[in-house]
Amino acid sequence: MTETNPSRQLRECITHQMFIEKDALDDILASFKPQQLKKGALFCEAGKTCRQMAYINSGYLRIFSYADGKEITLWAASKGKFITSLSSFIFETDSFWTIEAVTDCSLMVIDRKSHFQLSERQPKWLEFDNKLLAQSFALLEQSMFSQLHTTAKQRFDALMETEPELFNHVPLQHIASMLGITPESLSRLRKNSTARNS
Repeated sequence: MTETNPSRQLRECITHQMFIEKDALDDILASFKPQQLKKGALFCEAGKTCRQMAYINSGYLRIFSYADGKEITLWAASKGKFITSLSSFIFETDSFWTIEAVTDCSLMVIDRKSHFQLSERQPKWLEFDNKLLAQSFALLEQSMFSQLHTTAKQRFDALMETEPELFNHVPLQHIASMLGITPESLSRLRKNSTARNS
């Protein structure tokens, strides 16, 4: 079977985390469909049911909502990550979040029906899906702890260390929102960081 580049990346992502037989892996890969998402396009929308989950081959997407008329960005996802509105995808409820392409994106997408059918016939997919769920909760827990117990500078430094490319592709107002600070504060932190490293 000749694989496209997107399916190769997804294959490597899965096999990096677990041992899986070829037939089972091929079945999983066949359940995902390639999708191109243009900058500014929505992957899912708040108030509607999110019935798809994506593996990101390239590009950046952000998860955001509105509070008191202001956009609040929860997270920006990049290459090698999975993304969906989790509770909406699992329970078929209205999504709290909108997911938007910040750049042009290349995705591998699985719809909700295929996801649960795959879980029934492929125990390894269920195992992998449980890992994704655990990682999502760990990310949420880390984010909550960070907002409560770290300074703006510590959050900025941590993001610069783990996701430096984010600053080259995601608008600064979205990154500031992720960090829980104003764009002006983020600009000062970036300026100070540049001065320290020069």
